[in-house]
Amino acid sequence: MCARHRQRQSAAITIRPDDVLSSQPAAPSTRQLPHFVTFVTKNRWIMPEWARELVLGCCIHDHRIRYDLHVAVVMPDHVHVILIPTIDDERRSVVPLPEIMKAIKGASSHQINHRLGRHGSIWQEESFDRVLRSSEKLDEKIVYILQNPVRCGLVREWHEYSWIWYRERENPYTPSQPT
Repeated sequence: MCARHRQRQSAAITIRPDDVLSSQPAAPSTRQLPHFVTFVTKNRWIMPEWARELVLGCCIHDHRIRYDLHVAVVMPDHVHVILIPTIDDERRSVVPLPEIMKAIKGASSHQINHRLGRHGSIWQEESFDRVLRSSEKLDEKIVYILQNPVRCGLVREWHEYSWIWYRERENPYTPSQPT
């Protein structure tokens, strides 16, 4: 089992009634910044390969609907994702991170339990999240996630790992180039 570092950071966010009721797009807040999220199986249960595939599918499912997914890796007993919650146009607000996590964990639990013919928790109740506020932090965490299967000795190169999803894209913190 590889070593894991868990940190949790909560950010105080103030939403004024005018922010929610305005017809203007919501102003950027910490909720619209990239979130590094880790969630762990209950009792460190080692997921079989088919279960990892289901979990990865659940992580990708709401990409570009509830969140913009940067990267996801499903390890044998935990998952890391970096995502940015999107704006729900109907509610005129950012999709809350707890709602996103409930959807991913709930759908994956349901599918795994159905296949195993059982009921009960698959995931620990808590998820660990950190808001990434700079380009360097985002790049650092993407590399951390991509290299997780390598550090744990599961593969030699991250792209050899079957339960990883990565979308190369421009870092949102990179300054615009003058034209």
